[in-house]
Amino acid sequence: MLFLQTQAELAGAQEISRLLGQELSRRQLTGVPEYETHHLFLYRKTDGCDHFPNVHFAAPRRPESLGECLAFARNFFSIVRKIKPDTMLTFQHYGNVLGALVGRAMGIPYIVANQVSSPATVNRFVGLADRILGTLGFYDVITVNSHATWNHFQSYARSYRKRLVHIPHGFAQKTTSLSKEKARDCFDLPKDVTIMGTVARLHPLKRIDLAISTLPHVPNLHLAIAGQGPHRECLEALAHTLGVADRVHFAGEVNPEQIGTFLACLDVFAFPTAAETFGLAAVEAAQAGVPVIANDLPVLREVLQVERSACALFVDAENTDKFVSCIELLLADKALYDRLSASGRELAERYSLNLMVSEYTKIIIKSNAEKGAPRRSSAFKTSS
Repeated sequence: MLFLQTQAELAGAQEISRLLGQELSRRQLTGVPEYETHHLFLYRKTDGCDHFPNVHFAAPRRPESLGECLAFARNFFSIVRKIKPDTMLTFQHYGNVLGALVGRAMGIPYIVANQVSSPATVNRFVGLADRILGTLGFYDVITVNSHATWNHFQSYARSYRKRLVHIPHGFAQKTTSLSKEKARDCFDLPKDVTIMGTVARLHPLKRIDLAISTLPHVPNLHLAIAGQGPHRECLEALAHTLGVADRVHFAGEVNPEQIGTFLACLDVFAFPTAAETFGLAAVEAAQAGVPVIANDLPVLREVLQVERSACALFVDAENTDKFVSCIELLLADKALYDRLSASGRELAERYSLNLMVSEYTKIIIKSNAEKGAPRRSSAFKTSS
């Protein structure tokens, strides 16, 4: 079983594929021989995925020159040929399109495309290619992680839509037994202050600048940011311009095992993102008991609720005054704070890891019934 993704870094899609690979490799599926799982990234962006079992990188960094592109293509085909997957699960728009084209050309029996990229991030030509490939049946199954994402594809051809399966993300609970004081020691964060935090790629789409912009209006509030990305220098410059650089703390890329400790440092979680297909980071924060203030997106209203009751505050994050008012309300109203903290913890049941893995298990069992049992063993037996 091969999990194919675009870039190797610690982000939501990579965490989902890591968990799936980990759990599926542990399970004995009725009527299905034991699976060997591999992870293949088109290129390595950070060392965050180096610890994945049976991990491979087609390129050490994003290919730019003609020579690098040719080396990437050669390595990519060579790795897939050696693994000889019976099932390929592709993630993100480039992973889906490239995986479908190469997978069918190489005779991979079953391809599951996972639509985890927000439409706002998809190049229109890649989006068109995805639409054509899905319509022509290059994907056997197309998973979506929310009803909002499902709705995006309802204008597509019937042959595309009939392959859609809704599987909400599941996650490993991000909790810790450490006290807030001990957790802050782990990230060198100040102890006797109020800390708002976020977990995200440092990318303009995540709009962390909007969270930084609230700090001049809320004295003594600090912001802790877990993540890496190309927008860091811009965010640091903004913090200096606003005179709040001493209250903005960059924790860098944080391993999944340490996210629970990072969340334990926080008093409030901010999620001002412009677009999501699910919003895994916000769901994990809410489940850890950290009250969430999220940008008012339909998909976030969908996933951040329990029994039709919101377990987060929603705001137009571009409106700094309203964003600030939400922060101040949450910090001043203990009853509201406690209610959101308690209801957020209930998301663990709604988005259980076992439920997600069970849904993928059904897909794999069906694939074996339709296409036959795995053909052969991989030439790879250890991590690459």
